[in-house]
Amino acid sequence: MATREEIVKSVPQKGFFGHPKGLLSLFFTEFWERFSYYGMRAILLYYMYYELNQGGLGLEQSTANSIMAVYGSLVYMSGIIGGWIADRLLGTTKTVFYGGIAIMLGHVALSLPGGINTLFISMAFIIIGTGLLKPNISSIVGEMYSDNDIRRDSGFSIFYMGINMGAFIAPLIVGTIGLNYNFHLGFGIAAVGMLLGLIVFMITKKKYLGLAGSYVPNPIAKSERKKIFGRLAIALVAILIIGFILIQTGVMTINVFTMIVSILGIVIPTIYFIVMYRSAKTNADEKSRVLAYIPLFISAMVFWAIAEQGAIILAQYADQRTDLTIGSWTISPAWFQSLNPLFIIAIAPVFAWLWVRLAERQPSTPKKFALGLFFAGMSFLVMIIPAYLYGTETLVSPYWLVLSFFLVVIGELLLSPVGLSVTTKLAPGAFAAQTMSLWFLTNASAQAINAQVVKLYSPENEIIYFGVIGGIALVIGLLLYLFASKIENLMRGIR
Repeated sequence: MATREEIVKSVPQKGFFGHPKGLLSLFFTEFWERFSYYGMRAILLYYMYYELNQGGLGLEQSTANSIMAVYGSLVYMSGIIGGWIADRLLGTTKTVFYGGIAIMLGHVALSLPGGINTLFISMAFIIIGTGLLKPNISSIVGEMYSDNDIRRDSGFSIFYMGINMGAFIAPLIVGTIGLNYNFHLGFGIAAVGMLLGLIVFMITKKKYLGLAGSYVPNPIAKSERKKIFGRLAIALVAILIIGFILIQTGVMTINVFTMIVSILGIVIPTIYFIVMYRSAKTNADEKSRVLAYIPLFISAMVFWAIAEQGAIILAQYADQRTDLTIGSWTISPAWFQSLNPLFIIAIAPVFAWLWVRLAERQPSTPKKFALGLFFAGMSFLVMIIPAYLYGTETLVSPYWLVLSFFLVVIGELLLSPVGLSVTTKLAPGAFAAQTMSLWFLTNASAQAINAQVVKLYSPENEIIYFGVIGGIALVIGLLLYLFASKIENLMRGIR
Protein backbone atom coordinates (compact mmCIF):
# COMPACT_ATOMS: atom_id res chain seq x y z
CA MET A 1 0.00 0.00 0.00
CA ALA A 2 1.28 3.46 -0.92
CA THR A 3 2.17 5.97 1.80
CA ARG A 4 0.31 9.25 2.20
CA GLU A 5 3.27 11.09 0.68
CA GLU A 6 3.30 8.81 -2.39
CA ILE A 7 -0.44 9.31 -2.90
CA VAL A 8 -0.08 13.11 -2.74
CA LYS A 9 2.88 13.07 -5.16
CA SER A 10 0.85 11.01 -7.68
CA VAL A 11 -1.80 13.76 -7.93
CA PRO A 12 -1.06 16.74 -10.25
CA GLN A 13 -0.83 19.49 -7.65
CA LYS A 14 -1.63 22.49 -9.86
CA GLY A 15 -4.19 23.29 -12.51
CA PHE A 16 -7.53 24.10 -10.83
CA PHE A 17 -7.38 27.58 -9.25
CA GLY A 18 -4.01 26.68 -7.72
CA HIS A 19 -5.33 23.35 -6.40
CA PRO A 20 -4.76 19.73 -7.49
CA LYS A 21 -6.38 18.93 -10.82
CA GLY A 22 -8.23 16.09 -9.11
CA LEU A 23 -10.36 18.69 -7.32
CA LEU A 24 -11.81 19.61 -10.73
CA SER A 25 -12.90 15.99 -11.24
CA LEU A 26 -14.45 15.68 -7.78
CA PHE A 27 -16.05 19.15 -7.94
CA PHE A 28 -18.04 18.35 -11.07
CA THR A 29 -18.80 14.77 -10.00
CA GLU A 30 -20.32 16.04 -6.75
CA PHE A 31 -22.01 18.93 -8.57
CA TRP A 32 -23.91 16.53 -10.80
CA GLU A 33 -24.60 14.04 -8.00
CA ARG A 34 -26.16 16.80 -5.89
CA PHE A 35 -28.00 18.08 -8.98
CA SER A 36 -29.59 14.66 -9.42
CA TYR A 37 -30.38 14.20 -5.71
CA TYR A 38 -31.84 17.64 -4.99
CA GLY A 39 -33.61 17.76 -8.35
CA MET A 40 -35.38 14.50 -7.56
CA ARG A 41 -36.10 15.59 -3.98
CA ALA A 42 -37.65 18.87 -5.17
CA ILE A 43 -40.53 17.04 -6.87
CA LEU A 44 -40.66 13.67 -5.05
CA LEU A 45 -43.14 14.78 -2.37
CA TYR A 46 -45.49 16.24 -4.97
CA TYR A 47 -45.21 13.08 -7.09
CA MET A 48 -46.29 10.99 -4.10
CA TYR A 49 -49.37 12.99 -3.04
CA TYR A 50 -50.59 14.48 -6.34
CA GLU A 51 -53.62 12.62 -7.68
CA LEU A 52 -53.35 10.07 -10.48
CA ASN A 53 -54.92 12.47 -12.99
CA GLN A 54 -52.11 14.92 -12.14
CA GLY A 55 -49.43 12.31 -12.85
CA GLY A 56 -48.82 11.43 -9.19
CA LEU A 57 -49.36 8.34 -7.03
CA GLY A 58 -52.30 9.70 -5.04
CA LEU A 59 -50.92 8.86 -1.58
CA GLU A 60 -52.30 10.52 1.55
CA GLN A 61 -50.30 13.65 2.32
CA SER A 62 -49.38 12.50 5.84
CA THR A 63 -48.09 9.20 4.41
CA ALA A 64 -46.10 11.00 1.71
CA ASN A 65 -44.58 13.32 4.35
CA SER A 66 -43.59 10.35 6.50
CA ILE A 67 -42.02 8.48 3.55
CA MET A 68 -39.94 11.58 2.69
CA ALA A 69 -38.59 11.73 6.25
CA VAL A 70 -37.76 8.00 6.36
CA TYR A 71 -36.08 8.27 2.96
CA GLY A 72 -33.86 11.13 4.17
CA SER A 73 -33.02 9.23 7.35
CA LEU A 74 -31.98 6.07 5.52
CA VAL A 75 -29.85 8.08 3.07
CA TYR A 76 -27.74 9.33 5.99
CA MET A 77 -27.69 5.98 7.79
CA SER A 78 -26.41 4.24 4.66
CA GLY A 79 -23.19 6.28 4.81
CA ILE A 80 -21.97 3.98 7.59
CA ILE A 81 -22.17 1.02 5.20
CA GLY A 82 -20.48 3.02 2.42
CA GLY A 83 -17.56 3.89 4.67
CA TRP A 84 -17.09 0.26 5.70
CA ILE A 85 -17.12 -0.97 2.08
CA ALA A 86 -14.51 1.61 1.07
CA ASP A 87 -12.27 0.92 4.07
CA ARG A 88 -12.43 -2.87 3.92
CA LEU A 89 -13.28 -3.92 0.35
CA LEU A 90 -13.07 -1.55 -2.61
CA GLY A 91 -11.27 1.69 -1.78
CA THR A 92 -12.98 5.05 -2.18
CA THR A 93 -12.81 5.64 -5.96
CA LYS A 94 -14.43 2.30 -6.86
CA THR A 95 -17.02 2.76 -4.13
CA VAL A 96 -17.86 6.24 -5.46
CA PHE A 97 -18.25 4.87 -9.00
CA TYR A 98 -20.56 2.02 -7.98
CA GLY A 99 -22.53 4.45 -5.81
CA GLY A 100 -23.06 6.72 -8.81
CA ILE A 101 -24.28 3.76 -10.88
CA ALA A 102 -26.81 2.83 -8.17
CA ILE A 103 -28.05 6.44 -7.89
CA MET A 104 -28.49 6.69 -11.66
CA LEU A 105 -30.43 3.40 -11.77
CA GLY A 106 -32.69 4.72 -9.01
CA HIS A 107 -33.50 7.84 -11.00
CA VAL A 108 -34.01 5.78 -14.16
CA ALA A 109 -36.54 3.63 -12.29
CA LEU A 110 -38.42 6.76 -11.23
CA SER A 111 -38.40 8.07 -14.80
CA LEU A 112 -40.41 5.04 -15.94
CA PRO A 113 -44.17 4.83 -15.39
CA GLY A 114 -44.88 2.68 -12.35
CA GLY A 115 -46.64 2.51 -9.02
CA ILE A 116 -45.66 2.48 -5.38
CA ASN A 117 -43.44 -0.60 -5.79
CA THR A 118 -41.36 1.18 -8.45
CA LEU A 119 -41.02 4.14 -6.08
CA PHE A 120 -39.65 1.95 -3.28
CA ILE A 121 -37.25 0.12 -5.63
CA SER A 122 -35.87 3.44 -6.90
CA MET A 123 -35.52 4.73 -3.33
CA ALA A 124 -33.57 1.61 -2.35
CA PHE A 125 -31.10 2.17 -5.21
CA ILE A 126 -30.66 5.88 -4.34
CA ILE A 127 -30.26 5.18 -0.61
CA ILE A 128 -27.57 2.56 -1.26
CA GLY A 129 -25.88 4.65 -3.94
CA THR A 130 -25.76 7.82 -1.88
CA GLY A 131 -24.35 5.85 1.06
CA LEU A 132 -21.57 4.55 -1.18
CA LEU A 133 -20.78 7.88 -2.86
CA LYS A 134 -21.42 10.72 -0.41
CA PRO A 135 -18.96 10.03 2.45
CA ASN A 136 -16.23 8.62 0.22
CA ILE A 137 -15.94 11.38 -2.35
CA SER A 138 -15.13 13.78 0.51
CA SER A 139 -12.41 11.39 1.69
CA ILE A 140 -10.76 11.49 -1.74
CA VAL A 141 -10.61 15.30 -1.55
CA GLY A 142 -8.65 14.99 1.71
CA GLU A 143 -6.25 12.41 0.25
CA MET A 144 -5.01 14.83 -2.41
CA TYR A 145 -3.46 17.16 0.17
CA SER A 146 -0.72 16.56 2.71
CA ASP A 147 -1.71 17.13 6.34
CA ASN A 148 0.19 20.45 6.51
CA ASP A 149 -0.91 21.77 3.08
CA ILE A 150 -2.28 25.28 3.65
CA ARG A 151 -4.61 24.85 0.63
CA ARG A 152 -6.54 22.04 2.35
CA ASP A 153 -9.37 24.10 3.92
CA SER A 154 -9.66 26.21 0.78
CA GLY A 155 -9.95 23.03 -1.31
CA PHE A 156 -12.83 21.76 0.81
CA SER A 157 -14.51 25.16 0.52
CA ILE A 158 -14.34 24.96 -3.29
CA PHE A 159 -15.68 21.40 -3.15
CA TYR A 160 -18.50 22.57 -0.85
CA MET A 161 -19.42 25.24 -3.40
CA GLY A 162 -19.87 22.48 -5.98
CA ILE A 163 -22.37 20.78 -3.67
CA ASN A 164 -24.41 23.93 -3.20
CA MET A 165 -24.27 25.01 -6.84
CA GLY A 166 -25.73 21.65 -7.91
CA ALA A 167 -28.35 21.85 -5.14
CA PHE A 168 -29.27 25.42 -6.18
CA ILE A 169 -29.72 24.79 -9.91
CA ALA A 170 -31.51 21.42 -9.68
CA PRO A 171 -34.92 22.51 -8.30
CA LEU A 172 -35.10 25.32 -10.87
CA ILE A 173 -34.64 22.90 -13.78
CA VAL A 174 -36.00 19.57 -12.56
CA GLY A 175 -38.76 21.25 -10.53
CA THR A 176 -40.01 23.27 -13.49
CA ILE A 177 -40.03 20.34 -15.91
CA GLY A 178 -41.39 17.86 -13.38
CA LEU A 179 -44.30 20.02 -12.25
CA ASN A 180 -45.11 21.85 -15.49
CA TYR A 181 -44.69 18.96 -17.91
CA ASN A 182 -44.22 15.48 -16.48
CA PHE A 183 -42.87 14.02 -13.25
CA HIS A 184 -41.12 11.13 -15.00
CA LEU A 185 -39.37 13.50 -17.40
CA GLY A 186 -38.09 15.44 -14.38
CA PHE A 187 -36.75 12.26 -12.77
CA GLY A 188 -35.17 11.36 -16.12
CA ILE A 189 -33.26 14.66 -16.13
CA ALA A 190 -32.00 13.84 -12.64
CA ALA A 191 -30.73 10.51 -14.03
CA VAL A 192 -28.94 12.35 -16.85
CA GLY A 193 -27.32 14.60 -14.25
CA MET A 194 -25.85 11.60 -12.42
CA LEU A 195 -24.73 10.09 -15.74
CA LEU A 196 -22.83 13.30 -16.53
CA GLY A 197 -21.19 13.12 -13.12
CA LEU A 198 -20.07 9.54 -13.76
CA ILE A 199 -18.71 10.42 -17.21
CA VAL A 200 -16.68 13.32 -15.77
CA PHE A 201 -15.39 11.07 -12.99
CA MET A 202 -14.31 8.22 -15.29
CA ILE A 203 -12.71 10.46 -17.94
CA THR A 204 -10.66 12.47 -15.45
CA LYS A 205 -10.02 9.89 -12.70
CA LYS A 206 -6.88 8.25 -14.05
CA LYS A 207 -5.30 11.48 -15.28
CA TYR A 208 -6.09 13.77 -12.35
CA LEU A 209 -6.59 11.64 -9.22
CA GLY A 210 -3.42 9.57 -9.37
CA LEU A 211 -3.38 7.07 -6.50
CA ALA A 212 -5.91 8.99 -4.40
CA GLY A 213 -8.72 6.68 -3.37
CA SER A 214 -7.27 3.66 -5.14
CA TYR A 215 -6.09 1.76 -2.05
CA VAL A 216 -8.08 -0.17 0.53
CA PRO A 217 -6.81 1.17 3.89
CA ASN A 218 -7.92 -1.73 6.08
CA PRO A 219 -8.56 -4.71 3.77
CA ILE A 220 -10.23 -7.88 4.90
CA ALA A 221 -7.77 -10.77 4.86
CA LYS A 222 -8.44 -13.36 2.16
CA SER A 223 -8.90 -16.02 4.83
CA GLU A 224 -11.70 -13.97 6.41
CA ARG A 225 -13.48 -12.85 3.23
CA LYS A 226 -15.39 -16.06 2.56
CA LYS A 227 -16.62 -16.21 6.16
CA ILE A 228 -17.71 -12.54 6.24
CA PHE A 229 -19.31 -12.59 2.80
CA GLY A 230 -21.12 -15.80 3.68
CA ARG A 231 -22.58 -14.28 6.82
CA LEU A 232 -23.57 -11.09 4.99
CA ALA A 233 -25.24 -13.10 2.23
CA ILE A 234 -27.17 -15.20 4.74
CA ALA A 235 -28.27 -12.09 6.65
CA LEU A 236 -29.37 -10.33 3.44
CA VAL A 237 -31.35 -13.34 2.20
CA ALA A 238 -32.96 -13.75 5.61
CA ILE A 239 -33.98 -10.07 5.69
CA LEU A 240 -35.43 -10.30 2.17
CA ILE A 241 -37.39 -13.47 2.96
CA ILE A 242 -38.72 -12.15 6.27
CA GLY A 243 -39.57 -8.80 4.67
CA PHE A 244 -41.41 -10.51 1.79
CA ILE A 245 -43.43 -12.67 4.19
CA LEU A 246 -44.31 -9.72 6.43
CA ILE A 247 -45.38 -7.60 3.44
CA GLN A 248 -47.48 -10.40 1.93
CA THR A 249 -49.23 -11.07 5.25
CA GLY A 250 -49.94 -7.36 5.75
CA VAL A 251 -47.83 -7.09 8.91
CA MET A 252 -45.18 -4.82 7.39
CA THR A 253 -47.12 -1.74 6.37
CA ILE A 254 -45.69 1.67 5.51
CA ASN A 255 -46.60 2.90 9.00
CA VAL A 256 -44.92 -0.07 10.69
CA PHE A 257 -41.76 0.40 8.62
CA THR A 258 -41.55 4.12 9.40
CA MET A 259 -41.97 3.33 13.09
CA ILE A 260 -39.08 0.81 12.93
CA VAL A 261 -36.83 3.42 11.30
CA SER A 262 -37.88 6.00 13.91
CA ILE A 263 -36.93 3.61 16.72
CA LEU A 264 -33.58 2.85 15.06
CA GLY A 265 -32.93 6.60 14.84
CA ILE A 266 -32.88 6.69 18.64
CA VAL A 267 -31.40 3.26 19.39
CA ILE A 268 -28.35 3.41 17.06
CA PRO A 269 -26.79 6.64 18.43
CA THR A 270 -27.59 5.51 21.99
CA ILE A 271 -25.59 2.32 21.41
CA TYR A 272 -22.75 4.38 19.91
CA PHE A 273 -22.51 6.56 23.02
CA ILE A 274 -22.67 3.62 25.45
CA VAL A 275 -19.98 1.65 23.60
CA MET A 276 -17.62 4.64 23.36
CA TYR A 277 -18.08 5.66 26.99
CA ARG A 278 -17.68 2.18 28.46
CA SER A 279 -14.79 1.10 26.23
CA ALA A 280 -11.48 0.33 27.94
CA LYS A 281 -9.80 2.20 25.06
CA THR A 282 -11.46 5.47 26.15
CA ASN A 283 -9.46 7.30 28.84
CA ALA A 284 -10.88 9.60 31.54
CA ASP A 285 -10.55 12.81 29.53
CA GLU A 286 -12.17 11.18 26.51
CA LYS A 287 -15.05 9.86 28.65
CA SER A 288 -15.69 13.41 29.84
CA ARG A 289 -15.67 14.67 26.24
CA VAL A 290 -18.16 11.95 25.24
CA LEU A 291 -20.49 13.27 27.96
CA ALA A 292 -19.98 16.82 26.64
CA TYR A 293 -20.87 15.62 23.14
CA ILE A 294 -24.30 14.24 24.19
CA PRO A 295 -26.09 17.63 24.64
CA LEU A 296 -24.47 18.86 21.41
CA PHE A 297 -25.75 15.75 19.61
CA ILE A 298 -29.29 16.26 20.94
CA SER A 299 -29.20 19.94 19.97
CA ALA A 300 -28.05 19.10 16.45
CA MET A 301 -30.83 16.52 16.18
CA VAL A 302 -33.44 19.14 17.09
CA PHE A 303 -31.92 21.57 14.61
CA TRP A 304 -31.98 19.09 11.71
CA ALA A 305 -35.52 18.03 12.62
CA ILE A 306 -36.55 21.59 11.73
CA ALA A 307 -34.14 22.19 8.83
CA GLU A 308 -35.06 18.97 6.99
CA GLN A 309 -38.75 19.85 7.09
CA GLY A 310 -37.93 22.42 4.45
CA ALA A 311 -38.25 19.63 1.86
CA ILE A 312 -41.39 18.19 3.50
CA ILE A 313 -43.73 20.50 5.43
CA LEU A 314 -42.50 23.76 3.89
CA ALA A 315 -42.61 22.11 0.45
CA GLN A 316 -46.26 21.22 1.08
CA TYR A 317 -46.83 24.76 2.40
CA ALA A 318 -45.32 26.19 -0.79
CA ASP A 319 -47.69 24.06 -2.89
CA GLN A 320 -50.93 24.57 -0.96
CA ARG A 321 -50.69 27.67 1.25
CA THR A 322 -48.61 30.09 -0.82
CA ASP A 323 -49.64 32.60 -3.45
CA LEU A 324 -47.25 31.67 -6.25
CA THR A 325 -48.02 34.68 -8.46
CA ILE A 326 -45.77 37.72 -8.35
CA GLY A 327 -47.33 40.25 -10.67
CA SER A 328 -47.87 38.43 -13.97
CA TRP A 329 -45.21 35.84 -13.11
CA THR A 330 -46.04 32.42 -11.65
CA ILE A 331 -43.34 30.60 -9.71
CA SER A 332 -43.05 26.86 -9.12
CA PRO A 333 -43.37 25.54 -5.55
CA ALA A 334 -40.27 23.41 -6.20
CA TRP A 335 -38.15 26.55 -6.61
CA PHE A 336 -38.23 27.22 -2.86
CA GLN A 337 -35.86 24.23 -2.47
CA SER A 338 -33.17 26.38 -4.12
CA LEU A 339 -33.29 28.95 -1.31
CA ASN A 340 -31.21 26.94 1.17
CA PRO A 341 -28.15 26.45 -1.08
CA LEU A 342 -28.52 29.99 -2.46
CA PHE A 343 -28.36 31.51 1.04
CA ILE A 344 -25.44 29.24 2.00
CA ILE A 345 -23.45 30.33 -1.07
CA ALA A 346 -24.16 33.99 -0.25
CA ILE A 347 -23.70 33.97 3.54
CA ALA A 348 -21.05 31.29 4.25
CA PRO A 349 -18.12 33.61 3.32
CA VAL A 350 -19.48 36.19 5.80
CA PHE A 351 -19.37 33.67 8.64
CA ALA A 352 -15.90 32.50 7.63
CA TRP A 353 -14.71 36.13 7.80
CA LEU A 354 -16.57 36.75 11.08
CA TRP A 355 -14.95 33.87 12.99
CA VAL A 356 -11.49 34.92 11.84
CA ARG A 357 -12.24 38.54 12.78
CA LEU A 358 -13.52 37.62 16.26
CA ALA A 359 -10.70 35.13 16.89
CA GLU A 360 -10.65 34.36 20.64
CA ARG A 361 -13.72 36.56 21.22
CA GLN A 362 -16.04 34.31 19.20
CA PRO A 363 -18.73 32.34 21.10
CA SER A 364 -17.82 28.88 22.38
CA THR A 365 -19.10 25.80 20.56
CA PRO A 366 -22.08 25.18 22.93
CA LYS A 367 -23.12 28.84 22.57
CA LYS A 368 -22.89 28.67 18.77
CA PHE A 369 -25.12 25.57 18.90
CA ALA A 370 -27.55 27.45 21.15
CA LEU A 371 -27.69 30.38 18.71
CA GLY A 372 -28.19 27.92 15.84
CA LEU A 373 -31.20 26.44 17.65
CA PHE A 374 -32.55 29.94 18.29
CA PHE A 375 -32.57 30.75 14.57
CA ALA A 376 -34.05 27.33 13.71
CA GLY A 377 -36.84 27.86 16.24
CA MET A 378 -37.54 31.35 14.88
CA SER A 379 -37.73 29.94 11.34
CA PHE A 380 -40.79 27.97 12.47
CA LEU A 381 -42.26 30.61 14.77
CA VAL A 382 -42.43 33.19 11.96
CA MET A 383 -44.67 30.75 10.07
CA ILE A 384 -47.32 31.30 12.76
CA ILE A 385 -47.72 34.97 11.76
CA PRO A 386 -49.42 34.55 8.35
CA ALA A 387 -51.86 31.98 9.77
CA TYR A 388 -52.65 34.30 12.69
CA LEU A 389 -53.10 37.36 10.45
CA TYR A 390 -54.92 35.86 7.47
CA GLY A 391 -56.24 32.48 8.63
CA THR A 392 -55.37 29.06 7.24
CA GLU A 393 -57.60 29.17 4.17
CA THR A 394 -56.02 32.21 2.53
CA LEU A 395 -52.95 31.98 0.30
CA VAL A 396 -50.04 33.94 1.79
CA SER A 397 -47.06 35.83 0.40
CA PRO A 398 -44.09 33.68 -0.68
CA TYR A 399 -41.81 36.00 1.29
CA TRP A 400 -42.81 34.24 4.53
CA LEU A 401 -41.16 31.08 3.19
CA VAL A 402 -38.14 33.07 2.03
CA LEU A 403 -37.76 34.47 5.56
CA SER A 404 -38.12 31.01 7.12
CA PHE A 405 -35.45 29.49 4.87
CA PHE A 406 -33.16 32.45 5.50
CA LEU A 407 -33.39 32.09 9.29
CA VAL A 408 -32.72 28.35 9.27
CA VAL A 409 -29.66 28.85 7.03
CA ILE A 410 -28.25 31.33 9.58
CA GLY A 411 -28.73 28.58 12.16
CA GLU A 412 -27.12 25.99 9.90
CA LEU A 413 -24.00 28.11 9.42
CA LEU A 414 -23.75 28.56 13.19
CA LEU A 415 -24.13 24.85 13.90
CA SER A 416 -23.20 22.56 10.99
CA PRO A 417 -19.55 23.51 10.20
CA VAL A 418 -18.88 23.95 13.93
CA GLY A 419 -20.38 20.51 14.59
CA LEU A 420 -18.05 18.87 12.09
CA SER A 421 -15.06 20.58 13.67
CA VAL A 422 -15.91 19.82 17.30
CA THR A 423 -16.71 16.20 16.46
CA THR A 424 -13.13 15.62 15.32
CA LYS A 425 -11.85 17.27 18.52
CA LEU A 426 -14.09 15.48 21.03
CA ALA A 427 -13.81 12.04 19.40
CA PRO A 428 -12.02 9.36 21.48
CA GLY A 429 -8.82 8.28 19.73
CA ALA A 430 -10.02 4.71 19.26
CA PHE A 431 -13.34 5.86 17.77
CA ALA A 432 -12.30 8.79 15.56
CA ALA A 433 -13.96 7.60 12.32
CA GLN A 434 -17.02 6.22 14.09
CA THR A 435 -17.59 9.50 15.91
CA MET A 436 -17.74 11.28 12.55
CA SER A 437 -20.38 8.74 11.51
CA LEU A 438 -22.16 9.64 14.74
CA TRP A 439 -22.26 13.30 13.68
CA PHE A 440 -24.03 12.37 10.43
CA LEU A 441 -26.47 10.35 12.51
CA THR A 442 -27.72 13.64 14.01
CA ASN A 443 -29.43 14.21 10.66
CA ALA A 444 -30.51 10.58 10.24
CA SER A 445 -31.99 10.47 13.74
CA ALA A 446 -33.74 13.81 13.25
CA GLN A 447 -35.43 12.62 10.07
CA ALA A 448 -36.29 9.28 11.66
CA ILE A 449 -38.16 11.17 14.39
CA ASN A 450 -39.67 13.46 11.75
CA ALA A 451 -41.26 10.39 10.17
CA GLN A 452 -43.70 10.43 13.08
CA VAL A 453 -43.83 14.20 13.67
CA VAL A 454 -44.71 15.27 10.09
CA LYS A 455 -47.86 13.12 10.19
CA LEU A 456 -49.29 15.65 12.64
CA TYR A 457 -49.19 18.61 10.25
CA SER A 458 -52.23 19.98 8.49
CA PRO A 459 -53.04 23.55 7.40
CA GLU A 460 -55.77 23.69 10.06
CA ASN A 461 -53.38 23.09 12.97
CA GLU A 462 -50.28 24.82 11.60
CA ILE A 463 -50.19 27.47 14.36
CA ILE A 464 -49.88 24.73 16.98
CA TYR A 465 -47.51 22.66 14.80
CA PHE A 466 -45.04 25.45 14.04
CA GLY A 467 -45.44 26.96 17.50
CA VAL A 468 -44.74 23.80 19.50
CA ILE A 469 -41.74 22.66 17.43
CA GLY A 470 -40.27 26.17 17.24
CA GLY A 471 -40.85 26.64 20.96
CA ILE A 472 -39.10 23.35 21.81
CA ALA A 473 -36.05 24.48 19.80
CA LEU A 474 -35.95 27.80 21.68
CA VAL A 475 -36.21 26.10 25.09
CA ILE A 476 -33.45 23.59 24.31
CA GLY A 477 -31.30 26.40 22.89
CA LEU A 478 -31.82 28.44 26.07
CA LEU A 479 -30.90 25.48 28.30
CA LEU A 480 -27.81 24.83 26.21
CA TYR A 481 -26.77 28.47 26.52
CA LEU A 482 -27.30 28.47 30.30
CA PHE A 483 -25.31 25.27 30.80
CA ALA A 484 -22.62 26.17 28.22
CA SER A 485 -19.92 26.66 30.86
CA LYS A 486 -20.56 23.22 32.39
CA ILE A 487 -20.38 21.60 28.94
CA GLU A 488 -17.13 23.47 28.24
CA ASN A 489 -15.68 22.08 31.48
CA LEU A 490 -16.57 18.55 30.36
CA MET A 491 -14.77 19.21 27.05
CA ARG A 492 -11.47 19.20 28.99
CA GLY A 493 -9.60 22.00 27.26
CA ILE A 494 -11.27 21.68 23.83
CA ARG A 495 -12.49 25.09 22.68
